[in-house]
Order: sequence, then structure tokens, then C-alpha cells
Amino acid sequence: MLIWPKILQLRDRLWPSRQAWLRRRHLRLGRQGENAACRMLENAGVEVLCRNYRHGRAEIDIVARDGAVLCFIEVKTRRSKPGVRPAEAVDAGKRQRILWCARRYLQAIDAPGLERRFDIIEVTFNNWRLQDLRHWKDCFRETTAR
Repeated sequence: MLIWPKILQLRDRLWPSRQAWLRRRHLRLGRQGENAACRMLENAGVEVLCRNYRHGRAEIDIVARDGAVLCFIEVKTRRSKPGVRPAEAVDAGKRQRILWCARRYLQAIDAPGLERRFDIIEVTFNNWRLQDLRHWKDCFRETTAR
């Protein structure tokens, strides 16, 4: 009778739970989307400066330079679903966190007056193959996200 709890504990340590497996799969899909977005930006002549800039709990997926403009880019990656746009997931709260993190980035590089833009790149995969890639420039501004 006492052996079963130990077997279950061992099983849980050796084999990841379905939730952990799905999380890793989700993170892998997001990483693939960010890689595709960076390739698209570089092909368009945009210089990628930083990926996954974090400050506290906020994160900016890509920081890039497009000419004299500093771009803070949120990448939204999804599997193909008719009628569902990945950019719709960037709600007011997410925009606020991006803006807050962008201000911290500008403070860190000591360039608070630099011209900036907030973009969203939508990446859609179908069976792990890139289906669609869209770059929405200047999606929101500091005054509209409050």
C-alpha cells in the first residue's frame, strides 16, 4: 500500500506533466515566431538590437532600429484559427506593460528623447509551418495606452 505514493512521486519527477509539456510546446512556438519576425525585420533592413528585454515582470520581445526610430515590437504567435487575429491579444494592460518597459529601456540607454514606435508582428503557423507574417507599424502610442 505504501509503495504507490512513492511510485507516483517518482513518475511525476521523471515524466513531465501534460501541462508542463504543453507549456514547453507553447514556448517553442513563440520562439519560432520571434525568430521568423527577426528574419523578416533584418530582410527589410531593420537592425535588431535586443530580444526579450525584461524589466521586472514586463518584457519587450524585440527592440530594433529602423533608421533613426527605435522600435519596440511585440510578437504574437498563434496556430492557424479562422477569424482569430494574434494582435487582438495585445490588450490595454499588455500595451501599458510594454510602454512601462520601453521607458525603462530608454532610461537604461540614457536616451529618453529618442524617437520611438510601438509595433506588433503577427505570426501564424499551420502544423509548425509558417503560414502568415504581418508587421503592423505604429500600432499604439504612449497617450493611447493609458
